Amino acid sequence: MLLFTPGPTPVPESVRQAMATPTLHHRTPEFEAIFKETRDLLFKLFATDEVIILASSGTGAMEAAVTNLCHDTLLSVNSGKFGERFGKIALASGLKNVEIKHEWDTPASVEELVEAVKANPSIDALAIQVSESAGGLRHPVEEIAAAVKAINPSIMIIADGITAVGVERIDVENIDCLIAGSQKALMLPPGLAILGLSNEAIKKTGEGKGYYLNLASEIKKQKQNTTAYTAATTLIIGLRAVLQEIESYADGAGVGKLFCDTARRAKATHLALEALGLHIYPKTPAKSMVTIDDKNAKEIRDLLKTDFGVNVAGGQDHLKGKIFRINQMGLIETYETVWVVNAVELALAKLGRRDFDGTASRIFNEEYFKSMLKKEEK
Repeated sequence: MLLFTPGPTPVPESVRQAMATPTLHHRTPEFEAIFKETRDLLFKLFATDEVIILASSGTGAMEAAVTNLCHDTLLSVNSGKFGERFGKIALASGLKNVEIKHEWDTPASVEELVEAVKANPSIDALAIQVSESAGGLRHPVEEIAAAVKAINPSIMIIADGITAVGVERIDVENIDCLIAGSQKALMLPPGLAILGLSNEAIKKTGEGKGYYLNLASEIKKQKQNTTAYTAATTLIIGLRAVLQEIESYADGAGVGKLFCDTARRAKATHLALEALGLHIYPKTPAKSMVTIDDKNAKEIRDLLKTDFGVNVAGGQDHLKGKIFRINQMGLIETYETVWVVNAVELALAKLGRRDFDGTASRIFNEEYFKSMLKKEEK
């Protein structure tokens, strides 16, 4: 079965082998050396002033960011399940919340965020998804962050990059907290979250808030290559292996080549599925997944799994049974994606929607490999 859900993503064999090594105690020089190397590699990936590793899901990092960096009012963007979650975290933490809400296919605009900030002087933090995975949407986070900072530089910009870090290059110049999760483009089992912090965010944490999710205590400890509480040793060993794999990707071309290949694969998948008469759901698609809205979404998804050995994700809440989402995160073999689009075309044929003629794989190959050859010619 090919796992093409947008998290959890497949864990490479080399990473599984790394995590199968004997367990280390987390308060030892041996593990501290691994932790330091992992942190050094994370700094290269995030390009932020500090990185913090938490033993939690991505939601734990979202809560840590909100409770440590927002002291009064959170401005949150709700264009999906996970944008909605930021607002719920703020209210559950006794903070005020100003929410901008859209349908799950619609990105936030710079103008409406600027208007909200100007209208609410108590806002001291903004939380937004880079890639909102509920609908496969990409928000213009970098432009929004720059515009908000131009109005009030002290507002903390929290960017949920759980389905974006490791997928594309994110400009962190105006971002104070960038969040990642282990089970997405980092190709690990669930259980780790990473926060990339700006120097301004470090100052804002002060003494920190909360206990387990207190970022001030974690910053202090992790600068010493340890953690405030028990480290997820096996997952951190796996994270080091993943980051090393990314470093050596494409004979050492590294993360830049991975970003390019991911973008080309996502575009080729979009074009292949559109050539079948299918519709891309989000108005501004993220590179991390391809989301299709269709009256037969559930039937297509079921056929992919039962007849063609492909597991893709469906929708949640009001989109349940109405969309399906194909993962583009991680180290994906091109031939696997070719089979996925081919399988979608076969499923449509089984449903009597169109005759199978190999259109999907032909369009995918033409787009993906022609763009690769053009890049190499340059």
